[in-house]
Amino acid sequence: MTPAVTPIDITADELADRAGELLAAGHRLALVCAHEDAAGFGLAYLFTAAAPDRRTELRLRLPHRDPAVPSIAALSFPAGRFEREMRDLYGIVPLGHPLPRRLVRHHHWPRGWYPMRADAGPPPSFGDPEGPFPFVPVEGPGVYEIPVGPVHAGLIEPGHFRFSVVGETILKLKARLWFVHRGVERMFAGRLPADGVAVAERISGDTSVGHALAYCMAVEEAAGCRVPEEARRKRALLLELERLYNHVNDLGALCNDVAYGIVNAHAGRVRERLLRINAEVTGHRLLRDGVRLGGAALRALPDPDVLREIAADVAEIVALALDHTVVADRFTGTAVLSTEAARDLGTLGYVARASGLGLDARRDHPFTDLGEFPVATRTSGDVLARFQVRADEIATSVELIVRLLDGMTPGAEAVEVASAGPGVGVGVAEGWRGTIVHRVELTPDGALARVKVVDPSFFNWPALPVALSGAIVPDFPLVNKSFNLSYAGNDL
Repeated sequence: MTPAVTPIDITADELADRAGELLAAGHRLALVCAHEDAAGFGLAYLFTAAAPDRRTELRLRLPHRDPAVPSIAALSFPAGRFEREMRDLYGIVPLGHPLPRRLVRHHHWPRGWYPMRADAGPPPSFGDPEGPFPFVPVEGPGVYEIPVGPVHAGLIEPGHFRFSVVGETILKLKARLWFVHRGVERMFAGRLPADGVAVAERISGDTSVGHALAYCMAVEEAAGCRVPEEARRKRALLLELERLYNHVNDLGALCNDVAYGIVNAHAGRVRERLLRINAEVTGHRLLRDGVRLGGAALRALPDPDVLREIAADVAEIVALALDHTVVADRFTGTAVLSTEAARDLGTLGYVARASGLGLDARRDHPFTDLGEFPVATRTSGDVLARFQVRADEIATSVELIVRLLDGMTPGAEAVEVASAGPGVGVGVAEGWRGTIVHRVELTPDGALARVKVVDPSFFNWPALPVALSGAIVPDFPLVNKSFNLSYAGNDL
């Protein structure tokens, strides 16, 4: 059973010291959130650590009038981004922040309107009161800028990328996101917990299982509910099926970006087989309605022999790709993210593991016993490493699914989730992109008071410009795909 969060009430003046102690002891900052109530603002800083699984939350209070808190951005880069997000949505000022720019708010957001506050009301007329986004100009002989987006070809979600370039070499890239900020966290408020599952599944469509699972585990912890072991095993199986079809898709797309289309065609063929398996297992190609509050439901079980056949097929596709000299040349040494940079930025998932950081919530924050399994890592931190980690994880996922299928039967296993009063819970799941964290607060009558969502893309987007420094402009699509970050998961 996953451990409950250990809450520690502190004052704002104690924040830096207590956070520094946790970071020095090997914890990572997983989440920062705020919640407004009649008495003011409540802030929570969630720190997690592994071996053993530990979850510690620093909690503090701020008044309604002129809320401000000392910044801990100097201790943690992710903390600085959480603080900027909190300022933009709640108006809570991080004192002493080294980069006090807007993060979520675009130039047309009116000054003084904070959408997550209780008195925000309907959005006022948008204008241009604060001017354009303050991109840092790069100047010098031969330097020019290439603006890309926010509208892109195809089905890509909106994001603006501004390249400062000499010749074809990228000196600096700035990514501007939050063009589709949907107010997802506000959508949860006031709903019954069971009605929040569908919202969680749609946070980022390719991560339906990951977000639904993190959300359900958070609600179950807040309500003091223990999910049956068989249901937890079914949840783990669904999580691996989601990892499979996404990783296979990425392997093909990466090869397609270096003009090796035949590999992409084969990967697409395998992905379609996996999507059809998904539909058989849950009734939905993206595995929706498999994870349920209090348990899980499977209409059918995947055939282990078919999955092993798919694993062998993928291994052949990977060999076909890596044996090609053009693929090897384009992947190797391209957009290196060093281990130090990956650690300092707080990266997660295959981005972190390709740079030598063996972070994996399946092992570090387990919700069921998966036994021993290898956590795929590489140290080169380039496109090749991010490709290889995905390939290794596909093989591991198939073996985990086969292991989980032993003794499993189709059907639904669930317990009733009923809250006897207010509560707080945290759910941690290793989605296919990396660690997903949801934090839920329940009202005294068991409704959702606050849901804070953290997709791994929030942590990984800042790593993309760092990796691209010194790369060439034609490699941007390839590098961007090697990270494959979610706009929707970031632009909540």
